[in-house]
Amino acid sequence: MPVPEGFHIRPYQASDLLRLQEITTQTFSEVSIDNNMERKFGRFGYGDWRTRKAASIAVDCNMQPDGVFVMVEGEAKAVGYITTRLNTSSGIGWIPNLAIDPAYQSRGLGRALLEHALVFFRDQGMQVANIETLEQNPIGKNLYPSLGFEEVAHQIHYAMRLKPKED
Repeated sequence: MPVPEGFHIRPYQASDLLRLQEITTQTFSEVSIDNNMERKFGRFGYGDWRTRKAASIAVDCNMQPDGVFVMVEGEAKAVGYITTRLNTSSGIGWIPNLAIDPAYQSRGLGRALLEHALVFFRDQGMQVANIETLEQNPIGKNLYPSLGFEEVAHQIHYAMRLKPKED
């Protein structure tokens, strides 16, 4: 599927980071493990789930900036992104994060970013592409298999609230 008209994909630039973090906090509220933990246990740590998720996007962008691709409307406005990581020893390309601004969803932009990442993986010699989603993410559960991804495992995330150490 080609990129929808009026949009294009370009490499990440450091100046994109704040916008990517904004898109992240707008889109991950229903599909964030940290938000699930906050709902169960209340707030913890520095900030909230948004702070932690935004920080994880900064890690993705710093860890493999040449594997981060930005969906842009026209010439300037970033409306989505995908982050990737390459493991050349295992031959696995991993997609840690994919997000589209809610105002731009359902236009095929996420699919176009995924297809772009798959081409990137092939060009880099990867043999397997890996992406994860939560059971509560209906978009991912439908989109990923439609591109050829197959379910290989279920993972359960456990968490517990730790009581402060007693003196």
